[in-house]
Amino acid sequence: MAKDRAIVEDIDRSLYDFRYEEKEGEFYKIKEGLTEDIVLEISEKKNDPEWMRDFRLKSLEIYHKAEMPNWGPDISGLNVDNIVTYVKPNTEMSQTWEEVPEDIKNTFEKLGIPEAERKSLAGVGAQYDSELVYHNLQEEVARQGVIYTDIESALHGPYGKMIEEHFMKLVPPTDHKFAALHGAVWSGGSFVYVPKGVNVEIPLQSYFRLNAKGAGQFEHTLIIVDEGAQLHFIEGCSAPKYNVANLHAGCVELFVGKNAKLRYSTIENWSKNMYNLNTKRAKVEENGIMEWVSGSFGSHVSYLYPMTILKGDNARSQFTGVTFAGKGQNLDTGAKMVHIGKDTSSFINTRSISKGGGISTYRSAVVIQNQAKNAKSAVSCQSLMLDDESRSDTVPAIDVRTNKADVGHEAKIGRISDDAVFYLMSRGISEEEAKSLIVSGFADSVSKELPLEYAVEMNNLIRLEMVGAIG
Repeated sequence: MAKDRAIVEDIDRSLYDFRYEEKEGEFYKIKEGLTEDIVLEISEKKNDPEWMRDFRLKSLEIYHKAEMPNWGPDISGLNVDNIVTYVKPNTEMSQTWEEVPEDIKNTFEKLGIPEAERKSLAGVGAQYDSELVYHNLQEEVARQGVIYTDIESALHGPYGKMIEEHFMKLVPPTDHKFAALHGAVWSGGSFVYVPKGVNVEIPLQSYFRLNAKGAGQFEHTLIIVDEGAQLHFIEGCSAPKYNVANLHAGCVELFVGKNAKLRYSTIENWSKNMYNLNTKRAKVEENGIMEWVSGSFGSHVSYLYPMTILKGDNARSQFTGVTFAGKGQNLDTGAKMVHIGKDTSSFINTRSISKGGGISTYRSAVVIQNQAKNAKSAVSCQSLMLDDESRSDTVPAIDVRTNKADVGHEAKIGRISDDAVFYLMSRGISEEEAKSLIVSGFADSVSKELPLEYAVEMNNLIRLEMVGAIG
């Protein structure tokens, strides 16, 4: 293994780092930067209704007034003036896989999307750069009244008013500078509506691939799970590596109705030139359940803290996450829970791993408002450093405004135990295999919550991160 350590500088990301060159006439690319003319051009390309065009312009105004974040990882290497905010493949969205252009089809074939669809999914959406290029929903799910489509199409259909009533209400453009940027230039993404009492027994999936160099991706996901309904939604992301900055500033808004349940699983495996400034937020009504399962492996810098607003009485939420920061990565991740209703409960369970000089920061906030009587919240964050040059920090915040609450917090930061490695090696396992087993076991609380295909992907990513990196 000493030879591997000498020649392996980074993980083998060949599964994700392949890319297709942009050929003349096959893509429409807007010019770099962010101006009113660019926003209006995007709006025209998207055939926005008037309210959406006005919303974009207002968001642009907020963006120019807002300050850059100055409390997390350094993002001075990101210059939005150099980012292309809209790249459209020269193809329309297809509902049959055979109609998708060959290069794009090959991309998703290599990532396993059609195979996953054939095996276990009720519906699939695939976005390439700024546009969805493929979308399909199984007939039996559609017959239940479930709507799963691209959000632009839905804007002009019978659900247009519903989208207007919910769009960027949980994440308003005033939330932070990159929420305002998203509001101005968003493109692509999914709209899901599950009617009252409908249980979607097999998952829906969306996959985002950013292929263009120096571009941004700003998809918007809006999911409404009505009263008594249930849904599992899976999201995956990846991009090839370039020597210039790419930006991901998507937005996810989740509305969980009374007695409804939503599980939202995601594996974010962006390339290491990516600035991942994504915002995810859910609101849960009475007796509703929101479950997050999150794996963060890629990007140069991440700011990612899914938030749950427990609005209704007896609303519940659980966040389970793992973050793996390798060489050249500064991943600032965690979760937020806001308790408003009575008898609400939340649980945050995270694992952070760092190696090769990577920086992993766990950042969370639990807010229990004064009317949230009998609220319960527990936080468990554990961090594992694989060498002496890596760094791991925990920055938990707890704000309790009632004396009728039960709140607990546990944090652990450490390194791989020499005794544990010695024990495994005494059973005939090599040192590297022993350490890989320990890391996989450390992340097991997340992988066991993922669907099988994604659990396999996560364990493969961990294995790739470990190859040639220990010693």
